[in-house]
Amino acid sequence: MKIIVPMAGMGKRMRPHSLTIPKPLIPVAGKPIVQHLLEDLVSVCPEKVDEIAFVIGRFGKETEDRLAAIAASLDARATIHYQDEALGTAHAILCAKPALTGKVIVAFADTLFSTDAAIDTDSDGTIWVKKIDDPRQFGVVKVDGNGVITDFVEKPQEFVSDLAIIGIYFFRDGENLCGELQYLLDNDIRDKGEYQLTNAMENMKNKGRKLVPGKVVEWLDCGNKDATVHTNRRVLELKYPDSMVSEGVKTSNSVIIPPCFIGADAVLENSVVGPYASIGAGTTVRGSVVEDSIVQENTLIESAVIKNSMVGSHVKYKGPVQDLSLGDYTTRA
Repeated sequence: MKIIVPMAGMGKRMRPHSLTIPKPLIPVAGKPIVQHLLEDLVSVCPEKVDEIAFVIGRFGKETEDRLAAIAASLDARATIHYQDEALGTAHAILCAKPALTGKVIVAFADTLFSTDAAIDTDSDGTIWVKKIDDPRQFGVVKVDGNGVITDFVEKPQEFVSDLAIIGIYFFRDGENLCGELQYLLDNDIRDKGEYQLTNAMENMKNKGRKLVPGKVVEWLDCGNKDATVHTNRRVLELKYPDSMVSEGVKTSNSVIIPPCFIGADAVLENSVVGPYASIGAGTTVRGSVVEDSIVQENTLIESAVIKNSMVGSHVKYKGPVQDLSLGDYTTRA
């Protein structure tokens, strides 16, 4: 089994946090978004995942080494593939063409999910969906009475279905998927200006492949700051309800209100941290209240009250009550 993770986007909606690292490496609840995603996928995969193919931009060796380490932590081999131009979902997947063999999971790296069902590897394909109120910004599927997908529609402006595709897919035949993706590019078949995976799946369905919806219990978005803070809250509730306090944490006259994640060697002095706070390794919180926020590594928060905030690494912040979005290496006092 292979997992392909397209993550070459610039993450513009997550700036300034995506200026120094790719969006999927931004941490929630103490781990990069993409690591949570892969751990959750492996946990519901009935077969061993032997390769994780990351489709990235030219982010540099440090990023590639971090991705390789995440794959190794799951006992899988990492391969790196590049998408130098944003030409759509089908193009992104095809950039990992050498990995399109056998059984394949495709998982776009800006979403997390929870499900209580294992992947059905006997189906031709499974497309995970979630019923939502406003599907106009998503691809959607229509399903017949037998639970088989009959139509794929990309970002419908008129109501077609409320079953939104969340960006996670299973295909039993990677070679077949590869052929359908290549057909789109060879014939310049685009939808809204881009090569879309939904068009490839429509062709597969028309040729007799039975694709079925997979239902998730929860779908967590990491598309912007507020959504990522909410995702941090839910991941803490699900994975660390009693809080996770790492080795070397020093507390003095401070209270940790669960659920929280406190990274290694963090220092809490005269502060209240939580609920729903993630504090990175080596960060100091002094004389402050930090609630419902993500603070990354080696940062100083002093004499502050922050909520619904994201604060990067190597930041120094001192100030009044704030809803913050501060990137790495910022100083504000």
